Amino acid sequence: MKKSTILTAALLASSAVFAEEAAPPHPYVGMWVTADKHIRHELLPNGRYVEARGNRERAYEGHYKVTGNYIEYWDDTGFTADGTFVEPDVLHHAGMILYLK
Repeated sequence: MKKSTILTAALLASSAVFAEEAAPPHPYVGMWVTADKHIRHELLPNGRYVEARGNRERAYEGHYKVTGNYIEYWDDTGFTADGTFVEPDVLHHAGMILYLK
């Protein structure tokens, strides 16, 4: 394989990665809270989340993936969870209902 072909393939691959990273975030990015504001999930645009519980501002942290209206969470400690966005601003997660703030 010619060096120019290898270089072109490498440039195309890096461009695809950059384009994926530069894509706009999904509409669910933001702060999600229970009605009593005890549980707060912040979905960050980089695929990470931070969950606060009561006075514990960083009770859980990890990454998440949204597919359609389904969300999967992977906590940094190995805990997993999931949820479903039932409306643009309502999330059902682990027996809780959270609202986009």
